[in-house]
Amino acid sequence: MVAFTIWRHPQPQGAEGRCIGGRTDLPVDARKAKRLAHRIRAHARRNGLPREVVTSPLRRAADVGRWLKRWGFVWRVDAALRELDFGAWDGKSWHDIPHAEFDRWMAGFDGFDFDGGESLVALLCRAAVWQPLCALAVGHGGWITARAWQGSQTPTPATWPAPLRYGERFTSAPSAA
Repeated sequence: MVAFTIWRHPQPQGAEGRCIGGRTDLPVDARKAKRLAHRIRAHARRNGLPREVVTSPLRRAADVGRWLKRWGFVWRVDAALRELDFGAWDGKSWHDIPHAEFDRWMAGFDGFDFDGGESLVALLCRAAVWQPLCALAVGHGGWITARAWQGSQTPTPATWPAPLRYGERFTSAPSAA
């Protein structure tokens, strides 16, 4: 498998205090999208990488791809990079989700599907099998954390790492095939 670098999208507008996943498509400030695109372009230039990028279809990642396309990059969209689908929770205020629902999630952390969404196990599988279309990508915190997961054990609330901060990157080393 080819090595690739994936950046977490800039902070979306309107996400504060809400459960934001693969169903809630929020914009980002155009200046922040452009700033991240500049960093990706500089990374590509510094490392002699082709001017190609793949992003999630959600605006918070795709807006960065649009900037890169303006600057001559080949931009592709791949739905497999979408954030975890939080089902019935997606887009809701965290305060509006009853505490008993959080308890239900924590009790079945890896298999809980948020009432019609996607389980962590499903996200781990989706991220693990993804084949990069190029060396540069823009995606989401949950997806990146799932791709980086190295635990041999099933993740628990205590072992699941915090996501990257907005605009940070993760580089996947090539695997031996």
